[in-house]
Amino acid sequence: MHQATLPLSGVLWMVASLLSFIGMAVASRELSMFMSIFEILFFRSFVGLIIISPVIYKQRAQLKQALDLGMQVGRNTVHFAGQYAWTVGVASLPLVKVFALEFTTPIWVSLLAFLFLKERLSIARVLAAIGGFIGVLVVLRPGFDTIEPAALTILLAAMCYATSIIMVKKLTLTSSPAIIVIWMVLLQLPLGFVLSLTQWRIPTFEYIPWILLLGVTGLSAHFAMAKALNVMDASIAIPIDFFRVPLIAVVGFFLYGESLEYWVFIGALIIFASNYLAFRIEQKI
Repeated sequence: MHQATLPLSGVLWMVASLLSFIGMAVASRELSMFMSIFEILFFRSFVGLIIISPVIYKQRAQLKQALDLGMQVGRNTVHFAGQYAWTVGVASLPLVKVFALEFTTPIWVSLLAFLFLKERLSIARVLAAIGGFIGVLVVLRPGFDTIEPAALTILLAAMCYATSIIMVKKLTLTSSPAIIVIWMVLLQLPLGFVLSLTQWRIPTFEYIPWILLLGVTGLSAHFAMAKALNVMDASIAIPIDFFRVPLIAVVGFFLYGESLEYWVFIGALIIFASNYLAFRIEQKI
């Protein structure tokens, strides 16, 4: 009986993850109209610190015995850069284009894992990279449309996230997931604060709900995704994750009057299909 409930609970966790990612994007867009990107990142970490403070207290002994602080600093510097680039894109681009280009992250992970972790670069992964590149060209349409600089920052964000994932793979050899998350908050909080000082603006009351939404969804998106993958097969979870693209397109249309460009959907579908087919092929090998 318990087994039968697992797929439903996994779907619900994936829905929670999708809604969290969308909420995080909308909150970032709203806050970018008032404060700098660095200040947005500071408040995301600040709210996150409040939420996980009980976990920090519980894990304080392990934090004092950190053997990989240098790797933690390096990983969070790269991840912070990725968050900065992603937020720049959210502030400037149609939200659906941001999410479509962000789906290139698994492709960069495969390439970086081959270069730095000496993981096998299978034919499936090579085809996924080629398909992903074609998908990016369809989304950006160079020669037919002007390529916004912010679109390139989303690709940079995807590369930074991929690098961060590779570094997390190494960190998990010496640190628990809880410790990795704690260091993320502790290191990125002061980084965001220092970099935001030159453009600091005290948020008015109307922006407090957006700050809270950003901080909560910044944690819940990844927590819900992890919970979903814990109770359901990734081959089911990955297609559900693609629904982020049409959902954010609808949100962007109603909240910001963003046009529904079919080229973006086609490109996103090519990127997603390339990743998913590579994943399915490697599952069968």
